[in-house]
This record gives sequence, C-alpha cells and structure tokens, in this order.
Amino acid sequence: MEPGNQTSVSEFLLLGFSQDSEQQPILFGLFLSMFVVTVLGNLLIILAVISDSHLHTPMYFFLSNLSFADICFTSTTIPKMLVNIQTQRKSITFAGCITQMYFFMVFGSMDTFLLTVMAYDRLVAICHPLHYSVIMNPRLCGLLALVSWLISLTYSLIQSLLMLRLSFCTNWVIQHFYCELAQALTLACSDTLINYILLYMVTGFLGIVPFSGILFSYTQIVSSILRIPSANGKCKAFSTCASHLSVVSLFYGTGLGVYLSTDSSSWRGMVASVMYTVVTPMLNPFIYSLRNRDIRRALQKVLGRTLYVQ
Repeated sequence: MEPGNQTSVSEFLLLGFSQDSEQQPILFGLFLSMFVVTVLGNLLIILAVISDSHLHTPMYFFLSNLSFADICFTSTTIPKMLVNIQTQRKSITFAGCITQMYFFMVFGSMDTFLLTVMAYDRLVAICHPLHYSVIMNPRLCGLLALVSWLISLTYSLIQSLLMLRLSFCTNWVIQHFYCELAQALTLACSDTLINYILLYMVTGFLGIVPFSGILFSYTQIVSSILRIPSANGKCKAFSTCASHLSVVSLFYGTGLGVYLSTDSSSWRGMVASVMYTVVTPMLNPFIYSLRNRDIRRALQKVLGRTLYVQ
C-alpha cells in the first residue's frame, strides 16, 4: 500500500460486550464488583504475608508476587472498560491502547512464570524437605522473581515497539473489551509478519515451557507422595500443594479457552477472556485462604487489627 493511502490512527473503538443501553448498568455493576473483590482479596493476601513473620518463606514470597501481578493484570483492562460504560464512549487513544497491551502482556506473562516457580518450590518442599531452606534460599528466590520480571518486561516492550511501526487502515474497531493484540494486528495496513512471528513464538514459549515445567514438577511430586507409607502422610504432603494445583488448573484452563477459541471477538471468546483476566485473579485469594490455615490466621490478624484501629 502506498504511504498516501495509509492513515495515522489516533484512537481505537472498543465495542465491548453489548451495544444495548439497558444492559450497560448491569455490566457496570458486575465488573465493578468483581474488580473490587479482586483488588481487596489480593491486597489482603499481600498484607497478610508482609505482617506475619511466619509467612516470610519462599512459598508466600511468590504468592505475594502473584497477588500483586493479579491486581495489576486486572487493573490494565477493567477500569478503562468501566469508564467507557459510564461515559457511554468506547474510544481509547492509540497511545492508551499500546500502553494497555504492554502492561497486559507484562502481568499475564508474570502469572505464567510465577506459577511455574511456585511449582518448583513445592517440588523442593516435598521431594527434598531436608534441603529446602538451603535450595530455596533468599538469593535464589529473589533471582527467580527478578528473571521472571525481566523476561516479561523485555518481551512486552519489544512487542509494543513493533506495534508502533505499523500503519492502520480506516477500520479502527476492536470487537473486544480491551486492546487485544491479535485483533489490533488484523487492522494494520502495513506488513505484520514480524509481529506475528514474535507473537506465535512467545505465545508458544510462554505456553509450552512453563506448563512443561509445572507438569514435570507435579510428576515428581506425585511420585514422591506415593512413596510415603502412611495415608495421613500422603494427605498432609498433598495438602501443601493443593491450593497451587487448583490455581494452575484454573489459570491454564481459562487461558486455553481464550487461545483455542476460534474467534476471540465472539461472545464466547470474550467470556473466555473474562474468565482468564478477571475471574481467575478474583478466585486466587479465596483458593489460598480457604485451603491454608496459615493464611487464614494471618488474615484474621490483619482484619482484627484493622477493625481495632477503626
């Protein structure tokens, strides 16, 4: 296409779930309540880990990182959607769209890496309990978290910079509730080959490598648990990783629903995206607090202290 026929896009239109004005208040109330629950639930997990010295362990260090990533992951999409519903405007600036994509990829990638690191932590705790404190030392934990952040930030930055080089046609409509990268690429008039190559390579990497690491970890964990002679010992060992296994199943189950969807702009595709970007981060604190007595005790202390101050 000739440069003269290309248009410099200033904003995109996010169509969202419904054009019906009567449904907008329902959608606003639903997503606002889910967003508030997500932020408060994950914030309580972070405060509980910080305030209780008994939770200053590798497992809870990574859990607090996961809660922080979940808060940010949800905050990249829902507030803008709520503003658009409230103001009856569906536009997002080009810079805002690129920024939303960037942070969405950063925190989505962080969730993937943190769940993998947490699986390794459970592997060491169950298969090598006597050497746990030596292997999972503060230096290694910090290094694993730092590498996860660096990879996520670097990939997201490269993908965002590649988006800036594209020219867009007159169709600026994204049939989703946030700036979804794959859909934005379909609107480009210029060559997107490099973008698609990077997208598929990294999506495959982030999907296959971490999942393989989690699968390997749990294969070793199950094998180790089966060798425990007493039934009580088996139950106790399994309970230490049950919460993490539940979160992994929820995260990858909903994530596969998004990426295996034939049309992400369809109603079914957007519902799958909500499960992946909103429902999963909202349920994670409940899964960990309901199945973990240490977290419950710490939360009771935090809530009790808050009520006492008030």
